[in-house]
Amino acid sequence: MTTRHGGSRSRTRKTFRKNVKEHGKISMTRYFQKFNEGDRVLLKIEPGVQKGLYHARFHGYPATVVKRQGSCYIVAINDLGKRKELYVHPVHLKKGA
Repeated sequence: MTTRHGGSRSRTRKTFRKNVKEHGKISMTRYFQKFNEGDRVLLKIEPGVQKGLYHARFHGYPATVVKRQGSCYIVAINDLGKRKELYVHPVHLKKGA
């Protein structure tokens, strides 16, 4: 039997790359941004923060905020006709999608 190599972030070097102008500290407004239930958001991974990170295949998906749970939000996405809910930290969300 062979063993599986890599985890959920394997082969994501290009997906999670930042532009040169985006390097450095993350702004506090982005880190603590607020969303209301029903808001449309875009899933965009912030590579500098690993907390509340979803699987790489959902990168770029539009989503709807369902509710807040702790410091994260529960967002609903449509994945090939199936409704899925993800727990996402607000730093990985972008307003309006």
